[in-house]
Parts: sequence; structure tokens; C-alpha cells
Amino acid sequence: MSTASSVERLPDSLRGLGRVHHVAIVVRSIEPALGFWRDLLGLELETVMDIPGDRVRIAFLAVGESKIELVEPTDTTTGVARFLESKGEGFHHVCLEVADLRAALMRLEADGVELIDRIPRRGAEGPVGFLHPRSCHGVLVELIEAPGGPAWPALGLDHDHLEATR
Repeated sequence: MSTASSVERLPDSLRGLGRVHHVAIVVRSIEPALGFWRDLLGLELETVMDIPGDRVRIAFLAVGESKIELVEPTDTTTGVARFLESKGEGFHHVCLEVADLRAALMRLEADGVELIDRIPRRGAEGPVGFLHPRSCHGVLVELIEAPGGPAWPALGLDHDHLEATR
């Protein structure tokens, strides 16, 4: 008896589900956190950048085919700042890569998943959309579209340009 792989059982809109893109950790300050993740664990620092629209500063560190994202709030009124105040430093969200973000969001919403973002928006590394923790067993899930997917040009994004700005 053969069984279908987990990818074969996915709806067409989710078949492009790929790797864990990153795991995000909220920190009070990126610099001391780098002392652990980069200096003690030896992870390679890819970039540190401000995301003014989200009022955070982030750092990406490479770990295998995935990344660790350190997230530091730059404004005390944001959701990330409130998360930090109520829960302290620690795990914030997991980000999964998909081939077609808009199709994935539409399919998940049709299946009853509560979305934070109903349409793709600009993220630090490409088009993203968040799923509400109420629908994901208490975990905030971010979906990011793989480079070159259909949402990239719709948002005026170009993977080569993103790489060049790092």
C-alpha cells in the first residue's frame, strides 16, 4: 500500500509550500542578542535593517537553509512592543515559504483560517502575509512568497534589488 507524500496531499494553492524561511525572536535590543546568536553560536549575520513601516529593527542570521530573525521594536505603541512587554523576549513567529502567496492566503481563508493580512504586503525579504494565532494553535504564522513569485511585481519588488540593498 502506498501513501501520498505530504506535499501531494496539499491543495494546489499550497503545493508550493517550501522551507521554513525563518523563526522570529523578539528582543529588547539586537546588539546583546547578537552576542549569543552570532558570537557564541557562530551564526552568520546577513543583515541588520530598520523597517520604518512596521516600526521595528531586524537582523537576519543564516542557519542552514533557514534564518533566525531578531526583531527589536523601535516604537512602544506597536504590537511587537506590546508583545515584548507582556511576554518578554522570546519566540514570536514562524515564517514558511510558499510559491504563490495570494493563492495560499485565499485557500486558507476559504478553509476557515483567520488571516491578519488578506492580501500580500511588502516584507523585509519579499511579499508576506500573516495568519492569526487563533487559527494556528496559538502560533503566529507568516507566509512569504518565494523569489520571483506572482506577488513580487504586483508589489513593485525585485529580488535582485532587495539583495543589492543589503
